[in-house]
Amino acid sequence: MATTHPKLPRGKTNLGPRPPWLKVRTPTSGRIAELDALVHAEQLHTVCESAACPNRGECWTRGTATFMILGNICTRSCGFCNVLTGKPTELDLDEPRRVAEAVRKMNLKFAVVTSVNRDELADGGAAIWAATIRAIRETSPHCGIEVLIPDFMGNHAAQDAVFAEKPDVLNHNVETVPRLYVPVRPQARMPRSLELLRRAKQAGLTTKSGFMLGLGEEETEVRALLRELRAASVDIVTIGQYLQPTPKHLRVARYVHPDEFAAFKAEALAMGFAKCDSGPLVRSSYHAEEAMSFDSPVA
Repeated sequence: MATTHPKLPRGKTNLGPRPPWLKVRTPTSGRIAELDALVHAEQLHTVCESAACPNRGECWTRGTATFMILGNICTRSCGFCNVLTGKPTELDLDEPRRVAEAVRKMNLKFAVVTSVNRDELADGGAAIWAATIRAIRETSPHCGIEVLIPDFMGNHAAQDAVFAEKPDVLNHNVETVPRLYVPVRPQARMPRSLELLRRAKQAGLTTKSGFMLGLGEEETEVRALLRELRAASVDIVTIGQYLQPTPKHLRVARYVHPDEFAAFKAEALAMGFAKCDSGPLVRSSYHAEEAMSFDSPVA
């Protein structure tokens, strides 16, 4: 029987004011302003800023930041994402050096690196990924590194180029349940993402994935997705609330209560995940540095 893919609505979310557990003020002065200025001076992009992450102040104070490499134009058109879609500009070969220099100047304890999708490149940008990890290691050897990578269209050689640099955590988000992939991640495939995570684990890496609630998924689908991630030997999982970036994006189907997030966290830990961050304001790199406390990856 063929899977039915729903057509999720766009336009202004009509759920009324956000509930109190989703309201947070991001500090804009002091240390935060200094780090903002440094990032801009290096002509870099951070997900913390571009996604208006509610945890930016907390993470930067803890010595963690998330950089976005390979430009700020993505070749994909995910229904939840606020990154521009289009034809990317040329490859910036100096970007790895600038990211590493920013990590050093910011005196980060833990750096998270992610990227847009560059499907027009033969290697999906894997060479820049590898160079960025090496550059951070050279300039800040005591800084932990998490990479949140794209699927590289299933290109094993590209994936292996990143795996070979041995980041402390290899993250690849599945974002939502399989039934919602067509409207949420139209150019992605769940089996391809799960294969990447399995291959990363086979390469000896600590693996991580995450997804959003509030797009129209059912509780049974969330539990099934958690089981699939554990079957792929994923060590760490993050679960957060989807928030619509603009009226052009997918609407929020509902605001999920913190108690539901807590229940899914308990279930995830019972399934064998080494760590689960689950809450309305949780994002992919939330408390990412805590992964450094693991003695070894979970089998």
